[in-house]
This record gives sequence, C-alpha cells and structure tokens, in this order.
Amino acid sequence: MSPWPRWHGPAMARLWGFCWLVMGFWRPSLACPMSCKCSASRIWCTEPSPGIVAFPRLEPNSVDPENITEIFIANQKRLEIINEDDVEAYVGLKNLTIVDSGLKFVAYKAFLKNSNLQHVNFTRNKLTSLSRKHFRHLDLSELILAGNPFTCSCDIMWIKTLQETKSSPDTQDLYCLNESSKNTPLANLQIPNCGLPSARLAAPNLTVEEGNSVTLSCSVAGDPLPTLYWDVGNLVSKHMNETSHTQGSLRITNISSDDSGKQISCVAENLVGEDQDSVNLTVHFAPTITFLESPTSDHHWCIPFTVRGNPKPALQWFYNGAILNESKYICTKIHVTNHTEYHGCLQLDNPTHMNNGDYTLMAKNEYGKDERQISAHFMGRPGIDYETNPNYPEDLYEDWTAATDIGDTTNKSNDIPSTDVAGETNPEHLSVYAVVVIASVVGFCLLVMLLLLKLARHSKFGMKGQDAAFSEKESKPWTGARQKKPRL
Repeated sequence: MSPWPRWHGPAMARLWGFCWLVMGFWRPSLACPMSCKCSASRIWCTEPSPGIVAFPRLEPNSVDPENITEIFIANQKRLEIINEDDVEAYVGLKNLTIVDSGLKFVAYKAFLKNSNLQHVNFTRNKLTSLSRKHFRHLDLSELILAGNPFTCSCDIMWIKTLQETKSSPDTQDLYCLNESSKNTPLANLQIPNCGLPSARLAAPNLTVEEGNSVTLSCSVAGDPLPTLYWDVGNLVSKHMNETSHTQGSLRITNISSDDSGKQISCVAENLVGEDQDSVNLTVHFAPTITFLESPTSDHHWCIPFTVRGNPKPALQWFYNGAILNESKYICTKIHVTNHTEYHGCLQLDNPTHMNNGDYTLMAKNEYGKDERQISAHFMGRPGIDYETNPNYPEDLYEDWTAATDIGDTTNKSNDIPSTDVAGETNPEHLSVYAVVVIASVVGFCLLVMLLLLKLARHSKFGMKGQDAAFSEKESKPWTGARQKKPRL
C-alpha cells in the first residue's frame, strides 16, 4: 500500500507548517554573510572561523541596508580592505567598529555616502597609514586608532593635529614606527616641511546691490603645497572660478537677493589639514510683500503678512486710504525674522464692524517700495440680518466712527490724499434725511387714519337720525289724506 494516506489531514498540515518554519530561518541565513549575524538594524561578525575576507554585504532580498545603524567586526584576520563601494549602501550607519582584525587599507571615498557616521573604531588592526580625506566631510565625535603600526610620515600628522585640537581630555596612546622601526609617540613626532596650510581672502566684508557683480580673490600657502578650492554652498547666483597653485579668484554675476547672508569660503588643504577664510555675502534689495492674507482669529485678530527686503524695510498700514496710526489696540507684530524675511501680522484687539474695510500694507526702504491691499470683515452691523439682507450697504456709514473704538487710528494728513469724493453727499446727512422721510410718512399715515375714523363716526350718526324719524312718522295717525263726505 502506498504511504500517501499517512500524510493526509492533520499530519499533512503539521508537515507543511514545519517546512515553512524551516524556510523562515533559512531565508535570513542566506541574506546574512557567513560568520555574521544580522538584525533589522545591526550586523556583527565575530566568528573567526571560517571568518570573512571582505566587508559584509547583505543579499538583495534581505533587510533594507538603509536601516542598518551599527556594524561590529572583530577577530577577522583575513579582512584587509574596505573598498569605495563596500559601505555606500549603509547610508544610515552611525557606528562602525573593526577591531583585532587584518585591516590594512581604506579607500579614500569609502565613507563618502555615510554622512550619519559618528563613531569609528579601528583599534588593533594593520593600518600603516590613514588619510584625513576619509573623514573630512564627516562630523565624527569619536575616532579610535590605537594599536595600529603607523609609519612615521607626514601622512599621519593630521592625526597628531586632531589629538591636539580635541576638546576631550581623554587622548589615545598613539605610536608610529620610525626609520629604525622603533615606536615613537605620535605626540612627539616632528616632520620637516609638514605643517598646516593658510588661506586669506582679499575682501573680508562683502556688501553689494542686487543684480550687480563681484570678484573675490584668495591666496594660500603651506608645506606641503596646499590645494585651493572654493566652498560656495548652495549659491544661487551664477559664478565661476579660476585657480592656480597659490592664487584663486571667484566671479559672481547678477547677484540674487536669495544669496544674501550666505557664506563663501576659500579653502586651503594639504595632508596635515586645512584652513579657510570666509566672507558673508550681504545683498541690498527693494522690499517685496510676498504674502498678505485675510484676517484670522486666534487670541487676537491678525492680518498675516510676509515681507522681504534689505535693509530692513519700514512698514506702514493704511485703513480705507488713510494712514493707520497704531496704538495698543491695533499694532504691527513681527513674529519670525529670517535674515531678510519678516513674518508677522497686524494685530487687532477685539475689532467690531467699525473696523471693517480695506487695509493696505506698504513696505519701503532706500531701494524701493511695495504695497498690497486686503479687504477685512470682522463682524456685521448689530441689528442687521445679513441672511435676509446679504447686500446691505454698510458703506453708507462713516468710517470715522471706527476711531472711537480703536483710539483715533486714522490720520488724514495733507500728505495723504483723501479718499472722499468732492461734492458727494455726507453719509451722516443721508441718515438724517432717511429719518425725516420715515417720520413724515408715519405722520401722514396717522393723519389719514384719523380722518377715516372721523368720517366713519359721522356716517354712523346720520343713519341713526333717519331711522328715528321714520319710526315716529309711522306711529302717528294718517292725517294727510282728504276724507270723503258721505252721500245723503
């Protein structure tokens, strides 16, 4: 009999479950290199046998390498090299430890894409030289290099300089092998013609107007001869540079206001370290109101705005065409300043319908001005149903009444043209005329009603007199007809 029936039902289910369990353990073991263990955020390789001969890499369908934050390698005598592309996939790497191993060489660009790297420990390896170019772009908080057989040369003088400038009192006991193969403390190492370079800019202060051009000059010196380069960050303006061995120039054309406040540096770099001289670019330009919105209600009412300009522009508000004199009830507040950009609001304390109207913001400095207008509606007039009267003419009422609420905030001086049209009827007079007309109509209606009532009363009395006379006439005997005489 075939054994197949034995594996039907629950037995078959248990078998499949076991297979899936084995595959679950087997897949991660394929993803992680031999002699290593892997988790979602960590790789550690500590087994000396069989060990690893290359920097550990995860298989394609394994844990996302971007999530790896720590790699710990120890006791790997056959690991000698870190190539340029070995570590680039671990962009989230923060801690790298390679100790008691055979590491001899690290490529210059090995950590180019590992900007999050903070702690590096290369203790007790086989490194004879290590360039500062490996770490120049990193903000390392710890670099441990003790126990390596460094060769005494200018190539490692940067390590001595780093130790001398390190703020931490804990220093490493670092040594190098001199020409006699004797250990020399790195702190005592002296190498002729091996020192830090220097860089000097010709323009310590740089202030220009938007749209202009400028040229910077820089000179460098040092032994070994340094390399000169410009660090312009994310400069928006068009620029080009020319450099020789010890001199360099940077030409910036059609300077943009977006570059105001940015730093430009001339950098000199050699084996020992680098030096730089920097200048802050200041760009003067006319103001621009980039944002002005309708009022919003928070703790106070606020008309928000954003203004750009350098020098700092003066701000002036207008209400319905007249200067708005600020007070404790209505004033300008700047909440955030970002070099040449100012974010704030016109703050109003408990505004009413008297404050409805057009608000104009003017920003002005010595290079020009800009203005924008916004219509503000804080609340409707009391007693008016705006659902049944959506087009109620609020503009019939004089704006000067707003001054009673906000403390005389408008100023219609002779240097600001009045917004009233000459010869136009005063809205106050219109209100008086309306009251007079309404009172006249009501009086006329009352007079007509009184007349009608009087006429009705007279008509009633007249009808009553006729009925009384008619009744009296019928009650008397007939005397008006002639009686016939009886014939004899």
